[in-house]
Amino acid sequence: PDATRPFLDRYATKANLWLAIYTFIGNYWYTHYFYSVLKASYTMPSTRLNNVPIAMFFATHFYFSSYHVFSNACLRKIKTSYHPGIKRRILYLSAVFVMSYFTAFMETLSISSFPYYSFADRNMAYTVGSAFYGIYFLVSFPAFLEFDKDIDSTCMDGKTSKRVSWWDTVVQSCGYGMMILCLLDFVRLYIGVPLVIGYA
Repeated sequence: PDATRPFLDRYATKANLWLAIYTFIGNYWYTHYFYSVLKASYTMPSTRLNNVPIAMFFATHFYFSSYHVFSNACLRKIKTSYHPGIKRRILYLSAVFVMSYFTAFMETLSISSFPYYSFADRNMAYTVGSAFYGIYFLVSFPAFLEFDKDIDSTCMDGKTSKRVSWWDTVVQSCGYGMMILCLLDFVRLYIGVPLVIGYA
């Protein structure tokens, strides 16, 4: 249990680091895909980092934490309730796709009442934008489920499983972040929209 571990070795500590890096990458880089592809904009008066309100870096962390707790619970239920096989794989992948789109759509819908976030075409944001945003979770939901999953396990010889270090956590989160960035850019290139980064 986490309570018996040193603070820096706890799953909760490393999981928060994983999500903090992911949400930083998302705000610093991915937000510009929404600016460019969906013509979204933040109009709130604020201090900005790379033209993204700094407040959003903090806000994203707590709601992404919630999303990934729920996705972990759902995906773990599938993996532990059904025998391995093609049917379980199909169910697992279907759940990832459905949760990814649903999460993206519901956030897009709920944020529509926020007066400082706007889209050029709101209907496009709800449909195409939700699918675009859902790319994040297609990668991160299954990735986060597998993160440090054996922390409480012991090997056949009684030894504990391989320890996931802070550096392992940083590398994993950065790696998945790059995967998402590439997927977003592949979509952007496919639809032929130029990407503008920063204040231009």
